[in-house]
Amino acid sequence: HNGNLINAPQLRRELLERGVGLTTSTDSEVIIHLLAGAGGNDWLTRIRILMAKAEGAYTLVILTRDAIYGVRDPWGLRPLVLGRVDGGYAVASESCAFATIGGEMIREIAPGEVVRIDRDGFEILQGAPPQKIAFCTFEQIYFARPDSILNGKLVHQVRQKLGQRLAKEAPAKADIVVPVPDSGTPHAIGYAQRSKIPYSEGLIKSRYIGRTFIQPSDHLRKVGVAMKFNPLPDNLDGKRVVLVDDSIVRGNTSGPLVEMLRNAGAKEVHVRVACPAIKFPCFMGVDMATQAELIAANMTVEEICEHIGADSLAFLSVDGLMKALKSEDGYCNACFTGNYPFQTPIPLFELQEKEKFAGVWAE
Repeated sequence: HNGNLINAPQLRRELLERGVGLTTSTDSEVIIHLLAGAGGNDWLTRIRILMAKAEGAYTLVILTRDAIYGVRDPWGLRPLVLGRVDGGYAVASESCAFATIGGEMIREIAPGEVVRIDRDGFEILQGAPPQKIAFCTFEQIYFARPDSILNGKLVHQVRQKLGQRLAKEAPAKADIVVPVPDSGTPHAIGYAQRSKIPYSEGLIKSRYIGRTFIQPSDHLRKVGVAMKFNPLPDNLDGKRVVLVDDSIVRGNTSGPLVEMLRNAGAKEVHVRVACPAIKFPCFMGVDMATQAELIAANMTVEEICEHIGADSLAFLSVDGLMKALKSEDGYCNACFTGNYPFQTPIPLFELQEKEKFAGVWAE
């Protein structure tokens, strides 16, 4: 299961009232029990009953005795792709998974679709009517691997376009463009292409350290920055640097990186961010659950700039993001705009913290 159900607490209460025993605080367990108690004579019927109740982001892989089912939510918030591997078929979150094992992508599973894979092949079925498409922009900006295909486009090329748009909206007088590797690299390439400022590596990333953004605490994130990056002083000394990153969520990475570049000899550091300022929490599977932890929700751009110690700071606009992504494809921008793609009202959203969900036990 990839994603989060925004109505998981309500569904959890319903299960508890029916006497279902729950042993974890995850919405994945809720999904399992909803499927098990759905009724119906076949798995497709059970899946359709689940999809009629579940609200939020989910892609599912369900292994049964006779088949494998892949399920994508009606809003298409999270990706799901079908591929061919060694004469058989498989599903994955990203197309790059198939290339890694010598397979090939067949197609993306559309919002609301169910794919059934068995010994005879695969079948595409409709699990629920598609809603207004709300594919997560953060997949294109950060989460997906650059060599994956999402919405029919190579992610690396999409990120270059974001960087090009950023250079148009937020130019800077500088000597080099430096990415925050690896996630900021395609954006920085695009920025350099559009601005005509030379692209240069200024930071080396340790391949053994994971994503600092998804570390469970601020302390671990900050320690992770120091362990994750090391500067290249010969490329930075005396230079005016445009530092391009894919996003700023909590602001724990940007400040130490700016300081690192200055200590390595950079004369100026201008931070450019290839997505809009993140001001609202996500309840659909991205690790930013409260506004209190989002730096852009609590500071102005000028205040963030001062906080991270940069000479200037600029974010890509929402309009620029949509033009680069081609907004007719349908995207969720809730973390930038506060406009969520569901019927659930905002006051209820604010109660959907993981602690609140974990606290829904039998009375």
